[in-house]
Amino acid sequence: MARRKLAGLRVLVTGASQGIGRALVVEAARRGCRVLAAARSQELLDQLAAEVRAGGGTVETVAADVTSPDDRQKMADAARRHFGGLDVLVNNAGIGATGHFMDSDPEVLRRIFETNFFGLAETTRVFLPVLKQGTTPAIVNVSSVVGKRALPARSLYSSSKFAVAGFSEAIRAELAKDGIDVIVVSPGLTKTNFSQNMLEQKAKLQLDHMRGMTSEEVAAATLRALEKGKLDVTLTLQGKLLLLVNRFFPWFVDWKAKKTVRRLFADEIAERKKAGA
Repeated sequence: MARRKLAGLRVLVTGASQGIGRALVVEAARRGCRVLAAARSQELLDQLAAEVRAGGGTVETVAADVTSPDDRQKMADAARRHFGGLDVLVNNAGIGATGHFMDSDPEVLRRIFETNFFGLAETTRVFLPVLKQGTTPAIVNVSSVVGKRALPARSLYSSSKFAVAGFSEAIRAELAKDGIDVIVVSPGLTKTNFSQNMLEQKAKLQLDHMRGMTSEEVAAATLRALEKGKLDVTLTLQGKLLLLVNRFFPWFVDWKAKKTVRRLFADEIAERKKAGA
């Protein structure tokens, strides 16, 4: 677990064109990092680069999809070409969906895992040889509060983030011999357009993301964790409270979740009871 100075570090951020990823690029560049921004949209990357450079920051871009083996290699090649290597890999790219598991399309679950888990894991694999040569190297995996406590109607997204947590814990020990830190940041509700970009939105109860942290606040907290060498960070008061209650009273969180689902589906439950009478 290393404390590190951010200025001068070579940082790659995936999913950099919007939301938390974009805010991370802007803030990291403002703090003196040399940033490689990766995302699927070159147009949005160009807009981001213009903003960062106008503020005096150093940024390069690479249009890449983390689910593509060729694009993952393209990111590694770009890091070597532009900066001679990499010190920090921020695995931020992610997609989501809401709705009950029984109503979901199997293909949606696979697409979520392809980006949120397999894309993250295989991007990490490609960059390990590069990071081993880096300065105070680190991998930052952007997860979620629901990757620590699952909630109903978020089973697909939550399961992918639980996988990220398990993967991160395992490689954290494995990479200790190489001096590579593995940091997990778990945001709660965040004011981004993440919900608008979901593959499916079938949840009866929608969470109000506008009550959450801003992308800039999440970015600042992430860089603070990187700077101070914190390995596991949970964000938002609501997220911390949920995990605190779940730690000591998991039965209560289960009871509350079940009660909420029964209330939302009261009519369906009543119809089923009537049909069985």
